[in-house]
Amino acid sequence: MNITLEQWQALVAVVDNGGYAQAAEALGKSQSAISYAIQKLETSLEARVFRLEGRRSALTDTGQALVRHARKLLEDADRVEKLARQYGTGAEAEIRIAMDAIFPADLLMCVLVEFATLQPFTRINLLESTLSGTDEALLKGHAQLALGSRVPPGFLGTPLLTVRFIPVAHPDHPLHQMNTPLTLEDLRQHRQLVVRDSGSRNLDAGWLGAEQRWTLSSLKTSIECACQGIGFAWYPEVRIRRQLEEGLLKPLRMQTPADRKVEIYLILADGEFATPGVVKLAELLQKRITERPDVNEMACPEDEHQQASREPPYL
Repeated sequence: MNITLEQWQALVAVVDNGGYAQAAEALGKSQSAISYAIQKLETSLEARVFRLEGRRSALTDTGQALVRHARKLLEDADRVEKLARQYGTGAEAEIRIAMDAIFPADLLMCVLVEFATLQPFTRINLLESTLSGTDEALLKGHAQLALGSRVPPGFLGTPLLTVRFIPVAHPDHPLHQMNTPLTLEDLRQHRQLVVRDSGSRNLDAGWLGAEQRWTLSSLKTSIECACQGIGFAWYPEVRIRRQLEEGLLKPLRMQTPADRKVEIYLILADGEFATPGVVKLAELLQKRITERPDVNEMACPEDEHQQASREPPYL
C-alpha cells in the first residue's frame, strides 16, 4: 500500500479540526508533519484533495469522496486493534450457548447486552433447544454454556431458578365450560399441544396420551396455537404472563393442584477449565437472577401437592 494509515488519519484530522494547525494539535504532531503527510498522500494518489479558497483550504470533489472512505478505513483499523487487544487478554472469538426454551429469554438477553459491553467483539451463537436437545448440545461439543432442565452424565450443573408450569387453554375452550373441576381423564378427551424434542431422543415428557395431539416445533408456536383455542398445554408461567393478562389464556380449574415445577441448571461444558468469557457470562447470569425480584417470583413455593419434575411438562 502506497498510502499509510497515518496519512489517512492526517487527512481526516485536517477536515474534522478545520485546518492544519488544529489537526497537528489534535494528533500531537507538528504542523509540518501534517503538511508533509497530506503532500505524500496527494503525490501517491496523483490527485489533489484540497484546494485554496482565499486563505483557507477546502476539499476538492475527490477529497470529499476520499474522506468518507478514509473514515471507514480508520474505524475498521481501530476495531481490528481493539479486537486484537481483546483476544490478547484471553477473550474468546465466539461463545456457544444452548438455552432450553423454558428459560426466560428476556433475562438472557439482558445478560448478553451487559456482556457485549465487556467483550464487544465476541460472537454469540445461541441455540434454543428443548429436552434432550440441550443435552446433545453439550455432549457433542456444540455448547460451552447451557441452561437446561437436565444435567447429562459427566457434567456438573448449578441450580439457577425454578420455573413453574400451569395448565392453560383459551377462555372459550370447552374445558373451561365444564361445571366441575377437571381431572386428567377430562384432559385426555381434548387436544393437547406438545413441543417437539429438539434432540434425537424424541422424549414425550408430560404428554397425557390424548388422542388429539398436535406436535409443534417451538414453544412460541405452541403458545400461539393455544391462544387460538386449538388445544390445552402446560406452559412456564413466566413465558405466558402477557397472554394471561390479556385474557388470551386462562388457567384450567383442576380437581387436584396441577402446577408443576422444573429446576433450571447452569452448566459449563468445560467445568473449572471454562474460558474467561464463559465464566464471566455465568457470573452475570447468577448475579442478574439474584438481583431481580421478578425472576425469583418464578420459583414455586414448597407445596406438598405440587408435582416436582425434571422434565418440562409442556411436552
